[in-house]
Amino acid sequence: MSLPTLEELLALRGAAHGLSLQHQRRARAALLGAHASAQRGRGLEFQEVRLYTPGDDPRSIDWRVTARRGRAHTKLFHEERERPVWLLVDLQPGTFFGSRRQLKSALIVRIAALLAWTAALEGDRVGALVADGLAPPRILPARARLAGVLPLLETLLAVQPQAPAPPVPQALPDALRAAVPLIRPGSQILAVSDFAAPTAREEPLWLPLTRHNDIRLYWVTDPLEAQGLPPGRFRAGLPGRLAILDGQRVRSAWRDAWQAREQSLAHLSQRLAAPVARLHTSEPAEAALRQSLLGGPSAA
Repeated sequence: MSLPTLEELLALRGAAHGLSLQHQRRARAALLGAHASAQRGRGLEFQEVRLYTPGDDPRSIDWRVTARRGRAHTKLFHEERERPVWLLVDLQPGTFFGSRRQLKSALIVRIAALLAWTAALEGDRVGALVADGLAPPRILPARARLAGVLPLLETLLAVQPQAPAPPVPQALPDALRAAVPLIRPGSQILAVSDFAAPTAREEPLWLPLTRHNDIRLYWVTDPLEAQGLPPGRFRAGLPGRLAILDGQRVRSAWRDAWQAREQSLAHLSQRLAAPVARLHTSEPAEAALRQSLLGGPSAA
């Protein structure tokens, strides 16, 4: 399984055409953090006419509609503005694992790159916090177009794990702590992780970010994690710390642990009002993300 390269991530710009982050946006995000805001004023793109209410700018009264309907009506205008899109990318060493097409870490890198290209092509500013739990998260300020995407691609490649190592579940919480003072209301937050150990203790780290922001969770999984080992004896673990496992004997405990993980993430999704898109290492990144952005089934 090969690791992503800069050439591959640059080429994903083509795959991002036709994708959109606008689907399934929550009403709160549409009001506070979306591209468009309804404003009373002049010199903006016309949106609609509605009944005049006290406090409306008299200069926005539509006199033709007022004369025709016999009641004062005012114009609303449409203002386009950039929206910050922040990626929280979890590349802790435990993501260096895969039993199918690609490693989880490789899929995380590819999905993060695709999301960044998609946001940039829609005119959004792209910022990111990339964490591996071994050092402070890399913080990339939100910038427009290539200035937001290219530094992120280089950082993803630099931070991705290069070999098996013990998991560091602290990576995502570290990114959340760093994100709170950075991310302003009206942002879209896209977290890409394997969510290996979501716990109730992480919830307070998320809650400040839920205020007036649109949060989405992209859950990267490998089929072996859910299915467990097939019958037989297998060596499992890390170099120097390998153990022999009987697939049939450990299957029940394996699946119980997986179900607990699913339930924990479903609870977090519900508490945050954040949809979960489950992405599999057995699928190409473009296909997996396209399904989730076009309203495919979620994990929670």
